[in-house]
Amino acid sequence: MDYTHCTLCPRRCGVNRAAGERGYCRQGAAVRLARAAIHTGEEPAIGGHYGAGAVFFSGCTLGCVYCQNRAISHGGFGRDIDAARLREIFLSLIDQGAETIDLVTPTQFLPDLLPALTPKLPVPVVYNCGGYETVETLRALEGLVDVYLPDYKYSDAALAARLSQAADYPETALRAIEEMVRQTGAPVYKGDLMTRGVVVRHLVLPGQLDNTLGALDNLAALGPERFLLSLMSQYTPMPGLTGDLARPITAQEYDGALAYAKLLGFSRGYAQEYQSVGQSYIPAWDLEGV
Repeated sequence: MDYTHCTLCPRRCGVNRAAGERGYCRQGAAVRLARAAIHTGEEPAIGGHYGAGAVFFSGCTLGCVYCQNRAISHGGFGRDIDAARLREIFLSLIDQGAETIDLVTPTQFLPDLLPALTPKLPVPVVYNCGGYETVETLRALEGLVDVYLPDYKYSDAALAARLSQAADYPETALRAIEEMVRQTGAPVYKGDLMTRGVVVRHLVLPGQLDNTLGALDNLAALGPERFLLSLMSQYTPMPGLTGDLARPITAQEYDGALAYAKLLGFSRGYAQEYQSVGQSYIPAWDLEGV
């Protein structure tokens, strides 16, 4: 896998990023980072007591119209580094007390990520992604990633196309999550910290409860005991959105999602306080630690 004919994500653009061509992710052939710092906003099993060493990569393979991180996902914010510097950043975060290394939307830089993760880091490595991954790319990470933290955004293909430009998202992400679970097995802990396993996030969207119920059905078919579910209420309307997307979710929408998850057997995992909505979940993009 390299940048000369890029097929790292399901878009399979095939562009030569090494020659300056740009595909869907808009990234070149150098790792571009937006931030690297201790982050305490992840699920407790991911961040532990002191926080995760969160490394935010620029670019994204999805086009979510409600994205909270647009400045880095599609705005180009960041600084180019090489694999050796990336390794130094990982080790520096561990020296600062990070209990995990949390890689946020890293797939578009896999050719540099693999050497930066070798040899194996002394803390769990978390692969934090939108769920829109190929099985082939994930298999290249086997043995280097300890915990997968994917989204599962959609069960409705038409909604996935309209909101994220990815009509194939429901089945593509589900196959990816199956592969993640295969690699890690059931969750393993050291104290309260997850050292192996999968945590699947689902963000409840306003006016789209049927999509959430379908997503929970699809995930339950994989076996609720094989991974943790993080059901998120923090949807924050971004400027310019209209219709239902211009409002937060209601308490009734979130309560309905929680009740259905419980009915399906999701007894382990995380729920947010309903008032979790807010700008506090959006990090400051300041190139800290890069």
